[in-house]
Amino acid sequence: MSKQQDTSKLWGGRFSEPTDSFVQRFTASVDFDQRMAAEDIAGSLAHANMLCAVGVLSEDELGQIQAGLATVQREIDDGTFAWSVELEDVHMNIEARLTELIGVTGKKLHTGRSRNDQVATDIRLYLRAAIDQIATELTRLQEGTIALAAENTDTIMPGFTHLQTAQPVSFGHHLLAWNEMLERDHGRLMDCRARMNQSPLGAAALAGTTYPIDREQTAAALGFDKPTENSLDSVSDRDFAIEFCAFASLLMTHLSRMSEELVIWTSAQFNFIELPDRFCTGSSIMPQKKNPDVPELVRGKVGRVNGHLISLLTLMKSQPLAYNKDNQEDKEPLFDTVDTVLDCLRAFADMVPAIKPRAQQMREAARSGFSTATDLADYLVGLGLPFRDAHEVVGKAVAHGVETGLDLAEMELATLQGFCPDIGEDVFEVLTLEGSISARDHLGGTAPNQVAAAARRARERLQSR
Repeated sequence: MSKQQDTSKLWGGRFSEPTDSFVQRFTASVDFDQRMAAEDIAGSLAHANMLCAVGVLSEDELGQIQAGLATVQREIDDGTFAWSVELEDVHMNIEARLTELIGVTGKKLHTGRSRNDQVATDIRLYLRAAIDQIATELTRLQEGTIALAAENTDTIMPGFTHLQTAQPVSFGHHLLAWNEMLERDHGRLMDCRARMNQSPLGAAALAGTTYPIDREQTAAALGFDKPTENSLDSVSDRDFAIEFCAFASLLMTHLSRMSEELVIWTSAQFNFIELPDRFCTGSSIMPQKKNPDVPELVRGKVGRVNGHLISLLTLMKSQPLAYNKDNQEDKEPLFDTVDTVLDCLRAFADMVPAIKPRAQQMREAARSGFSTATDLADYLVGLGLPFRDAHEVVGKAVAHGVETGLDLAEMELATLQGFCPDIGEDVFEVLTLEGSISARDHLGGTAPNQVAAAARRARERLQSR
């Protein structure tokens, strides 16, 4: 391994030889942490304002720093900023450029802070902004899901257990089940944001600083609820990143379950829905194919998000207080989780409202598989049979249907009375698909009026955010 000749590190006073060139590349993070540049500049501006307020910087020095950081931000925005791996990370790149621009005053900016509390602040600011973006996309997906549900309160489809036909349900009811998953995800996301929104700035390296800093001022300036309580924990805590990735893993699990159903429903064997062409691709060899690539890819991406959660848990499991270089490894999994979740939510928020249900195919599928068998059992209970006896009677009727190829609703009254003589003509009212779903007229049930009410409540929850 060759040696670099540049010894002009911002921390290099204690060292007698330059950093090995391979080690320099190996330990640098600027290639990925430069995405936090805006947050780093925002934190520096808040810190500089506070240093001026407590008398550490003069008004003139503050003005120089503000003007210099504004120039740095413009250079980053227009792509002319020269990122250097020799300067290791986003923080030292920005500080070095600031010092080039304004001279010795730039070196005063780091008074009373460390890269340890600086990065802890930056990553919270970055993740907070990402959470707000994700919350917006999640809400947009929920809006589309609820709207589609409200349009299909009386569209009948088979409900499944074990992927076998169980009972008929409203398609809108099924979609609102998706929304309940997403609603819990939103709650977890907001919980994560609330716990994360505390400022570590001022904790310095690990023990605080001897300068008369005002942590409440910088916390308020950066939109935090308050400063963190303990300097050791401030610089070493990554719980918020782990909690976010745990949220992301659950959200992606829910999107994966939704994807699985979309893939099944678009198959020729089910043909329950149609996805617009813009969300699908074709085959290079089979001209008839229309592949549901968006839900398939979302379903596949859950693995990488789950992996990032495990990476962060493993990263933190053996770290003593306070900051360790290990923590540099928190950013790439966190950044990729943010990117993956945002992309998947955007795709779903665009796609779900465009789903076109095939109502007739859903209805025909609900008619097969004796989906109203439980309704017949409930009818018999109403006649006075114990449920277990009613269960046995209906089981025999279903066995007869399997032999004859007849659904329960297609059997003659005399045939049904052969299993229980008390069955009357009114039995056919409960054996219809409409009768089955309408009978479940209670909170959380699949009756169309209940589904419509549930959609209204779900929409009201979104509007109250």
